[in-house]
Amino acid sequence: MKIFKHKLLTGFALTTSTIILLNSCATDPLSPGIEFMPDMYRSVAYKPYEENPNFKDMLGARPPVTGTISQGEFPNSVWGINNSIYPYPNSNEGYEAAGLNLKNPIELTPENLEKGKAIYTKFCTPCHGDAGDGNGSIVANGKFPTPGKYWDKVASAGLNEGKMFHSITYGKNLMGQHASQVTKEERWLVIHYINELIKKATPAANTPAANDTIKK
Repeated sequence: MKIFKHKLLTGFALTTSTIILLNSCATDPLSPGIEFMPDMYRSVAYKPYEENPNFKDMLGARPPVTGTISQGEFPNSVWGINNSIYPYPNSNEGYEAAGLNLKNPIELTPENLEKGKAIYTKFCTPCHGDAGDGNGSIVANGKFPTPGKYWDKVASAGLNEGKMFHSITYGKNLMGQHASQVTKEERWLVIHYINELIKKATPAANTPAANDTIKK
């Protein structure tokens, strides 16, 4: 009987103290209550824009290690040349050099054309139109002048896939740069689709992709 009373009193004391503790936490609306393993809630790591005394510049957000590339990208192939850094500057000279040297490294297949079409529809049709004739929705609304037909630019300015890649990367005339929205691989995919639009609108002998054969 004494043992039973002792256990009963002990249990009552613990229950009472727990209630008091929980009530004391409830009085503070900002209190998280009792935290189990608080490191899972309050990270011991430095926040991205918090000062970090471990570095001389005190910056918590660190630049990527030299040579780092984004997930899914390939340093020596996405440019169409054997170079891990895009070598052509944002200039007329760079534009012409890209036209001479860049070749699409992505295989031309029905699947890749469908991917290119999806990218084109999302990013290009507002200006260039569904058919690539320069009559997109914002042109039809009078917001911007027409960028012109792709096939006319092939005939008049020697537009090719290298120049397209350069233009998507840096922008050209009223067209803004799309490097931050469209990855290097996606740029090549959309260029495949643009070449298909050109082939549909012009005689095969006059297109930059005239000798390309879609692999089944």
